[in-house]
Amino acid sequence: MQGKEISQAVIRRLPRYYRYLGELLEDGVERISSNDLSERMKVTASQIRQDLNNFGGFGQQGYGYNVKHLYTEIGKILGLEQDHNMIIIGAGNLGQALANYAAFEKRGFVLKGIFDINPALKGKEIRGVKIRMMEELGRFVPENNVEIAALTIPKEKAIEVARVLVDSKIRAIWNFAHTDLNLPEHIIVENVHLSESLMRLSYNICRYNEEHR
Repeated sequence: MQGKEISQAVIRRLPRYYRYLGELLEDGVERISSNDLSERMKVTASQIRQDLNNFGGFGQQGYGYNVKHLYTEIGKILGLEQDHNMIIIGAGNLGQALANYAAFEKRGFVLKGIFDINPALKGKEIRGVKIRMMEELGRFVPENNVEIAALTIPKEKAIEVARVLVDSKIRAIWNFAHTDLNLPEHIIVENVHLSESLMRLSYNICRYNEEHR
């Protein structure tokens, strides 16, 4: 697999495979065929085989996939066997909701700090993680080996804060701010536009209503 360029479409599907395989494990399923997995995920069996072949295949003809083994291997591909220190910037409703999401730790994402500009929040804790003021950010990131910063702040502040993060040697930004960040190429940015998801839902609802009049 070394040196092979994997398409972003395949990478976007990997977490979904991981989630479904985790559910199969919880249900006590030991092995599954690509056809059965296809029916559950609504992805063609051919697509599943093509995706997994990018990483070595993992299946056996006539047997299918060992669910536990495949779950473990996809977890390794996604980097989930190692911890990733992260912070949240913005302790508003969305920031607090993310901080309260206990499943982060199960996936190896360790919340090290929460930052905000509101002095009334200073020193308060969410699930044992202290809210700090923004002036601490530049020192906190390198001192705590923080790799990921989640931005849950207004777009007017996002670019300024992102620059501070870049200077602090952050590796990746999980961007919930309603703006695109123009950052150096070595900074990994995952944009989450909630309003765009709603607009896609709106489009599909309209198409469905038109077809079923």
